[in-house]
Amino acid sequence: MPSDVWPDVLTIAPIAHAAGAVRLPGSKSISNRALLLAALARGETELTGLLDADDTRVMIEALRALGVRVEHSGDATRVSGGAGAFPVKQADLFLGNAGTAMRPLAAALAFAGGRYRLDGVARMRERPIGDLVDALNSLGARIRCAGEAGYPPLEIAPAARIIRDAVDIKGEVSSQFVSGLLMIAPLIAPATGLTIRVPGTLISQPYVAMTVAMMAQFGVTVARDGATFRVPRAPYEAPGRYAVEGDASAASYFLALGAIAGGPVRVLGVGRDSVQGDVAFTDLLQKMGARIDLGAEFIEARAGESVVAIDFDCTDIPDAAMTAAIVALFARGRTVLRGIGSWRVKETDRIAAMAAELRKLGARVQEGADSIAIEPPATVREATIDTYDDHRIAMCFALAAAAGAPIHIRDPQCVAKTFPDFFTRLEQLVRPSAV
Repeated sequence: MPSDVWPDVLTIAPIAHAAGAVRLPGSKSISNRALLLAALARGETELTGLLDADDTRVMIEALRALGVRVEHSGDATRVSGGAGAFPVKQADLFLGNAGTAMRPLAAALAFAGGRYRLDGVARMRERPIGDLVDALNSLGARIRCAGEAGYPPLEIAPAARIIRDAVDIKGEVSSQFVSGLLMIAPLIAPATGLTIRVPGTLISQPYVAMTVAMMAQFGVTVARDGATFRVPRAPYEAPGRYAVEGDASAASYFLALGAIAGGPVRVLGVGRDSVQGDVAFTDLLQKMGARIDLGAEFIEARAGESVVAIDFDCTDIPDAAMTAAIVALFARGRTVLRGIGSWRVKETDRIAAMAAELRKLGARVQEGADSIAIEPPATVREATIDTYDDHRIAMCFALAAAAGAPIHIRDPQCVAKTFPDFFTRLEQLVRPSAV
């Protein structure tokens, strides 16, 4: 059912069994990085498998507003790179609630020689960006937070070249700050290169590794020594054709479904050699008792003998960890998910939201500053789930119907942020319980 005809509340009937295969949409994280790198490169890049959803649309609209030519042709998207420059020197950009657009574009425009304003929805104004702004301003950028200090909207004024060859940037709130700075670094670095240091904790490290790997695919090699990155001054070169992997975060819903509703469920478009850290969700599922088969371009999950409660550090897989919170409803015992402090500053406060909605289903939940503990109920209750305009909450809680009770999802349209036809794909895999 297309998103424009979904009811305000969508009922997921009890799921008796799930099996089959689903081709994943393109990775949001890869898609928006690839769009920006292609826009900064010399030459034309043809992107295939690009995600078509709200977050990529706002990135494309922003690039076009900056004078970048982005054209769709069939299943391909062609981006004509500006060799490190944006033709338009004054623009007011609306970036919705897309952190993968706001953070990298703030870095990309800091030394672009123009006047720019970056803003988004009300929730975006509550999502911190101060650590990135501080790092860029210490290099000589002229960025001002137009509202509350440390948060969008941002106003960027023309800046001269950077004033030093090394910078520290905090990475404990969002790895996107580090990724944004890394992506612009080769174009603004002095002749001797730019050293980027991340003191303290760097969360979601696989996303930074993804950024470094993608920069190499566009012709720039970053040297890394622990939490220190050495970036040369160098142009990006269009790779010609670039294939976007399927979304490993989206894969987590279907893999979890296979684990709790029989299976096998196979996801296509991502596999064992993926650059995406959320492939590690398979390790978590295996620890919870699922049977996993990893291929070059597929992952398959099926139920094991039982679902096992775990205590797991999710620092590297915070998005997929939300799916694990639903799997915990099917486990024997108390599941603890740690290292999820970044949930507090995502599309909503995900720790508070997940706790509230899990309790509606009958679970006992304990919230921590960066953890959540879940004890499943004897019987999962029918409930109406509030989604907080958060796509991942909507997708996660749809899986709870595998426990045997109807689940009613408010505002199902919110999945359009990253996976517009999620509920249609889900319906194609499941066999409902007999009435």
